[in-house]
Amino acid sequence: MASKPPKTAAKAKPATAKKAAAKDTSITVAKPVLADVRAKIDQIDRSIQSLIAERAQFAHQVGKAKGKLAAAVDYYRPEREAQVLRMVVDRNEGPLSDEVLVHVFREIMSACLAQQEPLKIGYLGPEGTFSQQAVLKHFGRSALGLPLASIEEVFQEVEAGNADFGVVPVENSGQGTIQITLDMFLTSNLKICGEVELRVQQFLMSRSGRLEDIERVYAHPQSFMQTSAWLRANLPKAEKIPVSSNAEGARRARNADDAAAIGGESAGHVYGLKKVVTKPIQNDADNTTRFLVIGRQFFPSSGHDRTSVLVFIHDKPGALFDVLSPFARHGISMNRIESRPSHQAKWEYGFFIDLAGHIEDASMQAALAELKAHSAEIKVLGSYPVAVP
Repeated sequence: MASKPPKTAAKAKPATAKKAAAKDTSITVAKPVLADVRAKIDQIDRSIQSLIAERAQFAHQVGKAKGKLAAAVDYYRPEREAQVLRMVVDRNEGPLSDEVLVHVFREIMSACLAQQEPLKIGYLGPEGTFSQQAVLKHFGRSALGLPLASIEEVFQEVEAGNADFGVVPVENSGQGTIQITLDMFLTSNLKICGEVELRVQQFLMSRSGRLEDIERVYAHPQSFMQTSAWLRANLPKAEKIPVSSNAEGARRARNADDAAAIGGESAGHVYGLKKVVTKPIQNDADNTTRFLVIGRQFFPSSGHDRTSVLVFIHDKPGALFDVLSPFARHGISMNRIESRPSHQAKWEYGFFIDLAGHIEDASMQAALAELKAHSAEIKVLGSYPVAVP
């Protein structure tokens, strides 16, 4: 059988011609001139700056329209801020993420509000805690943060009027509820005005940055639980010393080469510590802590809200069913439920319940009215905007 003749150069020519044509076409596309691009960016920056100044002027007029008010807290409207930030997310078509744009607009609103007077926000200190990060995320850098020694003190300072609002942790995605925060609501008259969800990355940090030097580790008890697997595998013999906050642990660890602390990057920057390992060491890669914003009053609906209630019940058969069934009958979704001893009477419990909706909603009011017949006491802790990314 005769073999097929080899492919000739003439047959390969059309493909070569196509490649050449494509190459020629690509050459005709002009590269952007760097100087022109930078000039355009400068022009856009001038426009942005002008619009921010205009926004600040209108924000100042809002203050005047409200009349003579006593303090910065009288100008702050969390429901309005939540609405503005949701519109930012709805309008976003990239390339920046929702989280980045929300951060930018939060800072603009924070600066505009501070024209009147900075808000004073109490949080669990010292400087460098995750609570401080939650304050910055929710109120922006123009608010005045007040680091306090304990969660109890945050409640006390807000109640006394020394702080306009407070930010306290309430639950972690991996370790559950922070019980002291719930217990404070048993006796406090403060209201929940907002919530913040913060992605928490735990790092091991020390003065020397060397793992072999570490003999003891400082951290908040929650952080020890969140990093337990890594500590067992890498520092099984190190002494674990619980402290009131991770920032306090970082403050102590900066004084000795054989000590380390667990906490966020911000604590390392504040106290001059180096990362012992570059990656976070928490058990759960999606580790998130939810914080509550506490204040002295209720706020109107933002359109996408959560209501938290505390229901005291007597110990009897079917008591929990009686608590939950009114919400089901009125079509209200329950996001969370947690029970705690009431500290008022033996075998009496308080149920902390998070519900979808606002206290002003007709369905919510109907459900709570029905619930009164089955409970010893109902305490509405607050209706507030659902956390924005």
